[in-house]
Formats: sequence, structure tokens, C-alpha cells
Amino acid sequence: MGSILRFRQLCYVEPVKISSLINQKSYEPAKNDEVGGVPNVDDVFEKENKKRKTKRQTREWRFVDNCCWVIGYLCTTWWLLMFMYNCLPVALPGFQVPESPGVRFKREGLTALHPVVLVPGIVTGGLELWEGKPCAEGLFRKRLWGGSFSELFRRPLCWLEHLSLDSETGLDPEGIRVRAIPGLVAADYFAPGYFVWAVLIENLARIGYEGKNMHMAAYDWRISFQNTEVRDQTLNRLKAKIELMYATNGNKKVVVVPHSMGAIYFLHFLKWVESPPPMGGGGGPGWCAKHIKAVMNIGPTFLGVPKAVSNYFSAEAKDIANIRAMAPGLLDSDILGFQTLKHSLRLSRTWDTIGSLIPKGGETIWGNLDWSPEEGCNYDWAKKRLQYPSSSENNSTNNDAKRGCRVVEPVKYGRIISFGKASQMPSSLLQSLDIKKLQRSSILKNASSTCGEIWSEYDEMSRESIKEVADNKAYTARTLLDLLSSVAPKMMRRVEAQFSHGLADNLDDPKYSHFKYWSNPLETKLPDAPDVEIYCLYGVGIPTERSYIYKLVSTEKCNIIPYRIDSSAEGSENGCYDGGVYMVDGDQSVPVLSAGFMCAKGWKGQTRFNPSGMPTYIREYQHKPPSSILEGRGTESGGHVAIMGNVALIQDVMSVAAGATGEEIGGDRIYSDILKMSERVNIQL
Repeated sequence: MGSILRFRQLCYVEPVKISSLINQKSYEPAKNDEVGGVPNVDDVFEKENKKRKTKRQTREWRFVDNCCWVIGYLCTTWWLLMFMYNCLPVALPGFQVPESPGVRFKREGLTALHPVVLVPGIVTGGLELWEGKPCAEGLFRKRLWGGSFSELFRRPLCWLEHLSLDSETGLDPEGIRVRAIPGLVAADYFAPGYFVWAVLIENLARIGYEGKNMHMAAYDWRISFQNTEVRDQTLNRLKAKIELMYATNGNKKVVVVPHSMGAIYFLHFLKWVESPPPMGGGGGPGWCAKHIKAVMNIGPTFLGVPKAVSNYFSAEAKDIANIRAMAPGLLDSDILGFQTLKHSLRLSRTWDTIGSLIPKGGETIWGNLDWSPEEGCNYDWAKKRLQYPSSSENNSTNNDAKRGCRVVEPVKYGRIISFGKASQMPSSLLQSLDIKKLQRSSILKNASSTCGEIWSEYDEMSRESIKEVADNKAYTARTLLDLLSSVAPKMMRRVEAQFSHGLADNLDDPKYSHFKYWSNPLETKLPDAPDVEIYCLYGVGIPTERSYIYKLVSTEKCNIIPYRIDSSAEGSENGCYDGGVYMVDGDQSVPVLSAGFMCAKGWKGQTRFNPSGMPTYIREYQHKPPSSILEGRGTESGGHVAIMGNVALIQDVMSVAAGATGEEIGGDRIYSDILKMSERVNIQL
């Protein structure tokens, strides 16, 4: 066999090379292993193999080449899967596409009745360029946010410059104008293939909705709510649009559907529209009762989200911390020049609306060093999911408060930010932050001359101040504001001028007529409109970030983020802890406490926050992940954005828009422990 293979290779593979070798050696004397001056065939092939090996070694790929090929394979695989997914027949054996709510409702005779206004949340609305610097040549009215994000990869620093706001005013930097994209296309898709409102819009269109009775209230989600009116008159335009839709659709009241931060943006609008000018819209006390039928809040952030704190503090969340743990230095490497987190921190600290998401209500709502509404429960997600009632069990009041929850060593969720062992230390051993001392010890520097262009305010703190923040410290919802004010005083001066995060003792105090209180449901009253229905619609059953364990990193380098989520820290072994982050029930972004408390207790019945007794309804959607890639993001997802494709939620919205009331669609539907949590919050009603 060896002779046959050798003869085949000699005849068909390398005949030319062998002949050339014979010619080259014809003048040399015969050696011991040559016969008649002819080279030995085995010797020739051995030499050729050595040459090939040497050539192969010289062509060894570099690490960068390997990375490029890996990325290429991943992208090719992804696009191949997307191609197959979009080309699959509808009636693929074993996978039947479920009938959409719009098709079913149309067949049943349901038609459009009440006009619908959609209010997008933070991040999901598109932004386009109207005026820019020379580096943005050719981008007039092109999407800078939303869509393909191609400019982020082509000219990243230019992109960052144009999406940042002025660090002093919170408005446009000189020479730059970025504005919200108008119309339904503003937030139907966040990126190609990644829907936000598109599925709901399509289903509403099935029963007769179109441009005359459906409107997307797009706004620049980066700037504060009142500044959207100052700069763009978005609140006045929304008021005029609702009045127009009311008048041109047979005096039918409007159903408003806000999502995420859009819920508190519209809460601000409800107070603004009835307040007298110049601060308000001048609609008068009866405007909401006349024009609005229902406000259906999807994934509302009424009481804030802990994620906002970690974003402002270190530009991190759990996913970022995991990436850092797996690939240290990738996101903030000076060698590679990415400095991704530093740029992200600089960008986010110019967006005032993130400040509207800082937890509200202080320790009364979110807990203190030794207590929190969620403590005492083990959120074993796999087991708890099996114990939830099915989605068809309406009017569940969750009387069995111990369902899916067992008593364990209490997790101190109230310590939203803690350093090292301070997350579990007795409160008597913890030090408090002395703001005045910190300000005295800080050494102000010129950031532009010492740390380049990545301004984050950390470069203006002394090393002693940075260390003081971390020494045996744990921060609650009350002391978080002091923490952020110490590490980013300029940013917090803007935020505190536009928003408030407290809990009102007396809502009749004249100070609460100021606009900065209007987006906080604990510091403002709902309008006098007893027939308007308020809904809290949100997903449950997904681990959601609640509190963080941090560590102090090197402060020797200039312009560095000195704090980092400690993925290696040890946490309580009760199923709620994951890599430096304590988790609770929610929709992956908003904890149940924030999304459901106001409908469960704060606004339930006639309270000081809801003096006219507007009816409130909680509609929870138990998360069920897709069973295969063919289901996309799933039709029963409870994720913060993916819930917009949840069939049950779409049915609820369409039913109310077509004239149904909260009682007619089933009233409250509760799977979580929101009622138990609400009972543990001691608040004056």
C-alpha cells in the first residue's frame, strides 16, 4: 500500500519538482543512497515535506487573525440562521405559528373604538441628526440611535460627541442638534429584527387602527421631561394631538399605552397638562377626565430601578460585570484603546433622564441597612415557575404568600450599593459617609489638562476621597443620593433640579406644584378623574437586579473608574445572589416592587395619592422562555422589552382599546409576591 501511495504522489502530485531536482543534481557525484546518479525518491519526498513544514510554520496566524476568523464564523452562522428562520414555511411540520390576537379579534367582530397613544420609554426611541460637527458630514437626518448603529462602528468618537448633552445645561451642545424621529417608525423596531412596538401596532392595525386613531408620542428620551417642553414643546404637541384624536374620532376618550420610563414621563404629563402656565399646559382640572379613558403602563418604572444607580456609578450592570470577569480589561483596556466603559460613563452622565430612574421613596419603600420588603424569600426560579398558576387563572389574589418562597437567612436588599463584606456586616459596624468631610478633602483638578477628553468627574476627586467612599460602607435608597452627589456633583445638581426622589408628608404643600415632583408618584396626586383606569402591566419570573457588591480598584491612573462590581465576592447562599449582584423577582430590568406597588397599594382605592379613587388593575404576565429558536423572543415572554410581543398583553391592550373595562378583561391577575411586599411597606395612605 505504501508503494502504491508513493507512486501515485510521484506521478500526479509533484512531477515537476522531482524532475527539476534531478536536473539540478545531475552534475553531482552519486551518493551511497543514489543509483546511477538518480536521486532516491524517498529522500526527495522527505526534503519536500521538510520544506512544506518550514513554510507552514512561517505562515502561522497571529492571534488577531484567529479572532477575525472566529468573528467571521459567528456572523456567518448568525446570518445563516436568520436566513433560514425567515425562509421557513409557515406550516413547518411540528411548528405551527399561533394565530395572532389581531386576526382572532377581527374574526370575532372587534373593531377600533378608542384612539390609542403609544409612549416609548428610555433608549427605545430613534434619534436623528439635524445639525452636527464636521466629523458628521453626510449624516443629516440619518439615525444616530436606533436602526443599524453603523455610525457607531465607522466613527465612534464622533458618534459619542453627538449623542452627549451639555454637562452644564443638560441640553444641546453648541453646534449640535439631535432630535427624536417622529411617527410610528420612531420606536417600532430598535434595530433590524428587534421589535419594540411593531407587533402591537400590527395587531391593532388588524382591527382598524391607522394614523388617524393611533399615534406614537416620540420625544428625546435623553433630556429631562420638562426640558422636552422647553426645547421641543413635546408636551404641548402631545396635548394638542390627544385633543385632535378625541375630536376627530367621535369624542371617544384616548387609551394611552406608555412603556418603561414612558410611564413616569406620562405621569409628568398628567400633572403638567392641568397645571396653569407658564409651568403647566393650562388644560384645567377636568382635562384628563374629559380626554383619557385608560392609562395602560407596560413595565412601568414608577419607583425607579437600581440599575440606574450602577449605571451612574460605574457604567455597569450584571451583564457587564460578567463580561469583565470573563475577559478582564476588554471593555476598559488602555492597550487596545477601547475604554468602552469610560466613554459609556461620560455619555450616560449627560443624560438627565437616567436620574429619573433613581429609586424613589427612600428607605420606607426600598428598605434600610437591616430590612427590605423582599427579604426572607428564596427566589428559586426553576422551582417557583412550576408553582405559579397558569395564565388563565384570573382574579388571583395570591393568598398563599408563601408560594414559591421559603424563609432563609435574610438578604439585606436595602443595601443597594455595598463594598465587600459590608453587604452582610451588622449595621452597627458600618461607617456613614461624611459629605462635608469628603468635599473638604477633595482636590479639584483641571480635567481637560490632566485626563484627556473622557470627562467623568472621578478625575476631580482626590484619592483619599475615593477611598473614603468605599471604606466599610453600604448605601441605601436614602444615602444613595449623597453617594452620587459625592462622586458626580455636577451631574447631580442637574438631576436634582429636574427630579425628586422622596416621599411626601403633605401633598398639599405648595412646593409640590413644582414640575420636578410631577414624575414621582409618591410626591404628586393623580388627576381628579374617577373614571380613568390605571393599569400596571409587567412581567414576572425573571431574576432582576436589586443590589450590588462593589470593590475599589486601582486609583493610581488618571481618568479611571475607581469602583467595580465585584463578581468574585461571596454572597448569601440562598439562590438570590449571582456574581456580585443580588436578584429579586421582576422582568429583568424593573423589580416587581417598582412596577406594581402603586397599583397594589399606593393608588389602590381612594388614597392621598389618588384622591378621586381612580380604579387600578395589576396584570402580571408569567415569563415563559421560547421553546426553540423558531419562536424568536417568544409569545409568552415577560422580559422588559420582549413583553411587547406577549400575546396575553396584546389581547389586554386591544380589548381595552376596543371598549372593555378592567373588570371585563378579568381584573387583577397576580403571580408574584407584590401584595406581601406592599403589606410590609409602612406608608401613610
